[in-house]
Amino acid sequence: MGSSKQIITNMFAAGGITINGTNPWDMQVHNEKLYDRILSGGSIGFGESYMDGWWDCENLDNLFFRIQYHRVDKMIPQDLNTLFYFLKSKFSNRQTKLRAKEVAYKHYDIGNDLYEKMLDKRMQYSCGYWETAKTLDEAQEAKLDLICRKLKLEKGMRLLEIGCGWGGFAKYAAEKYGVSVVGITISEQQAIIAREVNEGLPVEIRMQDYRDVNEQFDRIVSIAMLEAVGYRNFREYMEVAAKNLTDDGIFFIHTIGGNYPTKITDPWIDKYIFPNGMLPSVSQLATAWKGLFIMEDLHNFGPYYDPTLMAWRKKFEDNWDSIKKDYDETFYRMWRYYLSCSAASFRSRKNHLWHIVLTKPKHLGVYQSVR
Repeated sequence: MGSSKQIITNMFAAGGITINGTNPWDMQVHNEKLYDRILSGGSIGFGESYMDGWWDCENLDNLFFRIQYHRVDKMIPQDLNTLFYFLKSKFSNRQTKLRAKEVAYKHYDIGNDLYEKMLDKRMQYSCGYWETAKTLDEAQEAKLDLICRKLKLEKGMRLLEIGCGWGGFAKYAAEKYGVSVVGITISEQQAIIAREVNEGLPVEIRMQDYRDVNEQFDRIVSIAMLEAVGYRNFREYMEVAAKNLTDDGIFFIHTIGGNYPTKITDPWIDKYIFPNGMLPSVSQLATAWKGLFIMEDLHNFGPYYDPTLMAWRKKFEDNWDSIKKDYDETFYRMWRYYLSCSAASFRSRKNHLWHIVLTKPKHLGVYQSVR
């Protein structure tokens, strides 16, 4: 079968990647132990070796694009780490109320300064809408308005936001469309800023799990939260929304999704970025809302996530000197790796961004789709 170096070299060559080559997307190897580490550690070994400085690449996002588009990652032998995460996902509910808080501690609570410097002025940590936008701020405002129009918001309506982030959407909807908002989050750091930015507005920010909500709302919105729900809880998530939505209401979901039904996520992403998360497929979601909702609209603009993530990476790099006192070089490499491989996943059409509009079966009339 050959040495580990031969195996990895041939594997990457299938994606047009030359080890120590001259192209900007070629890997430059600094430690010859890398090949054994990739074979033994799979995704985690590959990511951790970059974090440890074992290899570099001038154009990291293009490297990941080639890996994903040519499915080089599928050639990596299935290792013990992958088996471990598969078994954990298969035989345990990794998104219970207690475990759901892990992503808040590990991702969203690592420092508001980081996100303030990386994101747009409204601190939107989800895909922007770049159809006519030229800047990140414009793309995020276009996204917020698009969502409000898809929700058919009217003055005086009561809106529930499941996973309110730093409160940017709640503020926009309250100010621009005259609705009152209840925003829920399980991140203490997010709640602090969300309350600050919505002071004086008809917006209530709660530290609350979505499963504990039991009220009536005219509209429900969930932006970049479904990815943390987990396949075992998709049905309960839909049931909670149905229970809390008026019969003539609209439920709107903004979520990343994948091409295939799955029960696991990438082991490196799970360990370092989004613990316990997973991306749904259309078939998994359709099964989850069966009998509860009618799908009125499905809008895919996943390719817009590529420029969104690249804009975040640029702002992160440009502002690193002002925040690096709170982190270290390993974190810097980890975060660049995360943003670069994520951008590539949308560029290669491996992942998508969906806007899904749902209504109850009792909802009468025609829903006019908005673009």
